[in-house]
Amino acid sequence: MSGRFKNEGQFARKHLGSMRFESPLLGSENKAVKVNMFDLTGEVAVVIGATGVLGGAIAEGLATAGAKVAVLGRSSKRGEARVRSILDKGGTAEFFVADAINLSSLKTAREGLSSRLGIPTILVNAAGGNDPRVTVTPENPFEKISIDDWRENFDLNLVGGALLSCQEFGPPMKENRKGSIINIASVAAHIPVSRVVAYSAAKAAVTNLTQFLAREWAPFNIRVNSITPGFYPGEQNRRLLFNEDGTMTPRSELILDHTPMARFGEPPELVGAAVFLASEKASSFVTGIDLRVDGGFLSQSI
Repeated sequence: MSGRFKNEGQFARKHLGSMRFESPLLGSENKAVKVNMFDLTGEVAVVIGATGVLGGAIAEGLATAGAKVAVLGRSSKRGEARVRSILDKGGTAEFFVADAINLSSLKTAREGLSSRLGIPTILVNAAGGNDPRVTVTPENPFEKISIDDWRENFDLNLVGGALLSCQEFGPPMKENRKGSIINIASVAAHIPVSRVVAYSAAKAAVTNLTQFLAREWAPFNIRVNSITPGFYPGEQNRRLLFNEDGTMTPRSELILDHTPMARFGEPPELVGAAVFLASEKASSFVTGIDLRVDGGFLSQSI
């Protein structure tokens, strides 16, 4: 440390002298107390895309940890089914129809859930996915992808996957000076995975936006982080990973060969990462990070 503060004591007196610190693990007489670092009781969590496989698993995990969960998505059928699953397990949840790419739709959902569940303190952005129209194949080379198809998929994953929801749910968090925003990134955000070109570019932008907002909103006690899932089979990528008879495609075999844990991920394996980032007790000094849950995929080289 140099310049204005010549020693650590001077810095401490300047910045810490009027602040009081209490350890969550110690009582008033410095006796150890039991603290559940992952208890989300009293929190209101909004999960956009909870009608999907990964978003749904995260929604159920947050509810199990004690949060009241607003399930947002376009499909009422799948949304209500997700709510029933949470209620059957003893959690609290309600479904609110919303289109992640439509700001007025998000505003209507926010107003409705705020009046019924309370002001959101947790936001999970799990909307997005690939599109065959912007998937590079011998029949559909990169140079033949139309700009309209590119924009639609790019906007789905960036504008719908993080931008609009942060614009809508961020201001109430700023006013309340409390919030945790969790964006869903991808291994394709870190390395350009073959074939899924628009999706990869958009997810790279999501990680950049995550870091931007982490810096901008830290003074308002809002933490903004992302989770990078590895390869989790779902409806969005099933045709790329499995043949019609259920056997693995050559692409699947390449993925598993590149994954040190030599298997695909399962949606519940994302829950721990999401609860950790959602919990202010567990991650109060964590912002601007990307938490990888990828079986080691991005650590593999040769």
